[in-house]
Amino acid sequence: MDRSQELQFREFAATWMNHLRGVAYLTCGDWHLAEDAVSTAMARLYVRWTKIDNPVSYVRRVVVNAAIDERRRPWNRERTYGDSMPDAPGPDVMAPTDDRDHLRVALSRIPRRQRAVVVLRFYEGLSIEQVAQILGCSTGTVKSQAARGLTALRAVLDAESYQPDEWRVHRTR
Repeated sequence: MDRSQELQFREFAATWMNHLRGVAYLTCGDWHLAEDAVSTAMARLYVRWTKIDNPVSYVRRVVVNAAIDERRRPWNRERTYGDSMPDAPGPDVMAPTDDRDHLRVALSRIPRRQRAVVVLRFYEGLSIEQVAQILGCSTGTVKSQAARGLTALRAVLDAESYQPDEWRVHRTR
């Protein structure tokens, strides 16, 4: 890669990094995993920079797939044991504080593939064909996953909308 291509890549990365991190976060629900997914995507893009015609489409696909795959990594199955560390986070860790947080929590509770489709279709505003290309599936799969994802998201939001006092109780404990 020559100097001008290096500068183009750096400019691209600086422009898209925060947006991709947001997409990865909405896909996996964890900022650290989102950072890892974006880093993985940028590293893969850097190696192929001169061969890629549409870097936005390529990096978006790699970010979403990496965000989904990060949950499957062996280190995610590691557990810390001992007197000082709790086995699980307290109930207030995932308690939303505003509407956006409420939506993020609800997104984290639907299946990964459906979450990826919902994020790409409705947050990113991509077409069904673009989402199918990014996820490597058919347009019919995107349609069904979007429908199921929205139904699941509505169910989570409806179920949680009746229990806002429960969150306040957990936060005050």
